[in-house]
Amino acid sequence: MSRAETGAVPEPGKSGAGASGAGAPGAGGTGPVSEPRPSWTLGLFRSELTITFRRWRTLALLGVLAAVPIVVGIAVKIETSDGSTVGGGGEGGGPAFIAQITNNGLFLVFTALAATLPFFLPMAIGVIAGDAVAGEANAGTLRYLLVAPAGRTRLLLVKYATTLTFCLVATLVVAVTALATGALLFPLGEVTTISGTRLGFGEGLWRALLVALVVAASLTGLAALGLFVSTLTSSGVTAMATTVGLLITVQILDQIPQLDALHPYFFSHYWLSFADLMREPVYWDDLIKNLRVQGLYAAVFGSAAWARFGAKDIMA
Repeated sequence: MSRAETGAVPEPGKSGAGASGAGAPGAGGTGPVSEPRPSWTLGLFRSELTITFRRWRTLALLGVLAAVPIVVGIAVKIETSDGSTVGGGGEGGGPAFIAQITNNGLFLVFTALAATLPFFLPMAIGVIAGDAVAGEANAGTLRYLLVAPAGRTRLLLVKYATTLTFCLVATLVVAVTALATGALLFPLGEVTTISGTRLGFGEGLWRALLVALVVAASLTGLAALGLFVSTLTSSGVTAMATTVGLLITVQILDQIPQLDALHPYFFSHYWLSFADLMREPVYWDDLIKNLRVQGLYAAVFGSAAWARFGAKDIMA
């Protein structure tokens, strides 16, 4: 689907004012350029969402994410079909939820998010964020976007907002698929928290939604980092590979004990803190630290992306 079909990019040879309906300056004059209307910005955002979510690459990424909870649910069902139990991970961590799936299918939501958060979800975000600007430059549509009266700052904000929307959609795809799979394969009922207390199914469902929202928020720092990388190159593939490479590197560094002093500053360090939402009462310390780190990365790399994109010479 091309941008010309959605009206997001003026056709080559037309001025931005002509494409947006504003009057062109008279012959020999340099008439004032009208400010972009808020409705134009919303139209650009809507167009960007449409293009992003209609790409086969995006649909393939969402398909892979949806497949993870299905595979986990079927594997647990097969393993426990003879009445045996399935083992879990360490206490308080996301993988520990897997031991509870056979008793309550709602725990498949927590298990699936814990399984996808270290790699699958961030990789998908890295692909979308890395391609945001570099992909436009590679396709030759970036300069036409800039001809339209949006300005570089608004365009960059729209790109970041689109990436954040994908963060939320991707996380909800995992959570909803896991909930549906858990409901089909296992019983649903009261939820036993990590603290040992019991919650009603409605409260458990509410906690699952909060977990999904926290997981989506945990990816905002990586989204800003990927957007910054995307402004450094005109190759979408290079930007995507670099972002995913940085993701893997940070994950490795976060496991090295000698770098313990630096771990709290890595964007991935507090990702699994969402498990604290399954305590009663909720343990907020690591959750707040996680959101602070994500906000710091979003501010630093968002500003770096703005500075780089504002000074970038657009040749394509």
